Amino acid sequence: MSGASSPEKESRTIRVNYMSRVEGEASLVIRLKDNQVRDIKLKIFEPPRLFEALLKGRHFSEVPDITARICGICPVAYQMTSVHAIERALGITVDPMVRLLRRLLYAGEWLESHALHVYLLHIPDFLGYPDAIEMARADRAEIENALRIKKIGNAIMALLGGREIHPVSVTVGGFYKVPTKAELQTLVEELKWGLDRAVANTHRIGQFEFPDFEEDYEFVALSHPSEYPFNEGRLVSSKGLDIDVSEYEETFAEQQVKHSNALHSQIKERGSYQVGALARVNLNYAKLPDVAKQAAESAGLHVPCRNPFKSIIARAVEMVFALEEARRIISVYDPPASPRVAIPVHSATGCAITEAPRGTLYNRYGFDENGILHNALIVPPTSQNQRRIEEDLWKFLPPFTSLRVSELTKRCEQLVRSYDPCISCATHFLRVNVERE
Repeated sequence: MSGASSPEKESRTIRVNYMSRVEGEASLVIRLKDNQVRDIKLKIFEPPRLFEALLKGRHFSEVPDITARICGICPVAYQMTSVHAIERALGITVDPMVRLLRRLLYAGEWLESHALHVYLLHIPDFLGYPDAIEMARADRAEIENALRIKKIGNAIMALLGGREIHPVSVTVGGFYKVPTKAELQTLVEELKWGLDRAVANTHRIGQFEFPDFEEDYEFVALSHPSEYPFNEGRLVSSKGLDIDVSEYEETFAEQQVKHSNALHSQIKERGSYQVGALARVNLNYAKLPDVAKQAAESAGLHVPCRNPFKSIIARAVEMVFALEEARRIISVYDPPASPRVAIPVHSATGCAITEAPRGTLYNRYGFDENGILHNALIVPPTSQNQRRIEEDLWKFLPPFTSLRVSELTKRCEQLVRSYDPCISCATHFLRVNVERE
C-alpha cells in the first residue's frame, strides 16, 4: 500500500496491492481531487482461465469434471450447472431421489462456502480484527465452532461426491454411486448441532453495526414454484424480469472493459444488477422454512433489504436453510433403483442456471451428433456482480474521501467483501489504489 497518509493533502493515491480475505487477486484504483471521487476502477488482473476453449473437442461426459476445476470453493456449482445444461440439451429426466441428492449436495457446498466467508473472511470486518487468526486468539471456541459447521458441509460433499474438493461421483444422468440410507443417517447428529449453532450465530450477526448504505438494486435469482432455489427454476428479478433460463443470452450481455480481465455483465438496456445470497433471500423469502424465517427475524433482516453490508445476514440465514434442507432430504430419502439413467447421444444445444453460493451461474453448450462439444459459454456470478460493485463504490465512498489511507481502504474492502467475490472464477480481486490529484 502506498500514497499519502495525511487526510489534509488535496491529492493522493491509495494503493492496496492485494486485497485480503477474498479468493483471487485484484486491485481497486481510486482517483481523488480535492476530496472528490474522479475515477474508480475495479481491476481484476488475474489472467483469463480459458475453460470455454479447453472444453472444445471434449466429449460431453468429460465436461462436468473439467468445469468443476474452475473453482475449489464451489466446484459443485460448476459441475452441476454443466450437468443440468447437458441434460437439458439431451432431454434427460433424472430419478426424483437423484434430484433430491443433488439438492443435498448443493446444501453441502453452500454450508462450506458460506461458513468460510461469513465466519472467517467477513466477520472480522465487523468485530475489528485484521483476520480470523487474530479473532481466534481472542475467541478460539467461536472459530472452532465455525470450522465445525464448515466441516458438516464438507462431509456432505465427500459422502455424495466421493471427496470434498472436485467431487468425482457426479455424472450426466445421475451419480456413479449413491449413498445408502444408513450412510446419510451418519450426518444427522452433526446437522442437528449445526442447525442450533447456525440459528444462534445468525442472531448474533444481526446485532452487528452496519453502515447506513442502500441502493435501488435490481436483484436477480432463480425462483422455483415451491422450493428455495438451488438448481432449478425461472430467472426473476426485483424489477419484473421473469424468463426461462434459455432466454438468458437474449436478456443479458457481457461487455469487455479495458481495466479488467473479467467481463462486466448487465441486463440489456437496463444496466447492472446484483446476484447472490441477498438477492435470493429478497426474491425467495416466502420459500424459506420456518426456522430460517425465524432466524432472519431474530437478526432483524426484513425484505426487501437493499443494504449490501447485510448480505452477511442473508448468508447466515441460508446456512440455517441448508442445514434444515439437508435434514429434510435425509428423512425422506430412499436409494433410487439405478444411480443414473441412460444417455441418448445426438447433436443438441442446452443451457442451465444454478445458484452457486455467490449467485446465478450460467452455462451453455453445443454438441455434435457424437456428443463432442463445439461451443461453450460460462458466466460466473462474480463477473455478473463486478459492474454493480464498482457502481456501489462510486456511491459509497464520497462521505469518506478525507479519511486516511488505512481507514478508507478498510471501508472499500468491507464493501467488496460483502459480495463474497470469487475473483479467479470471474476471469473467463483487491489492491486498492487511491490517487489524489
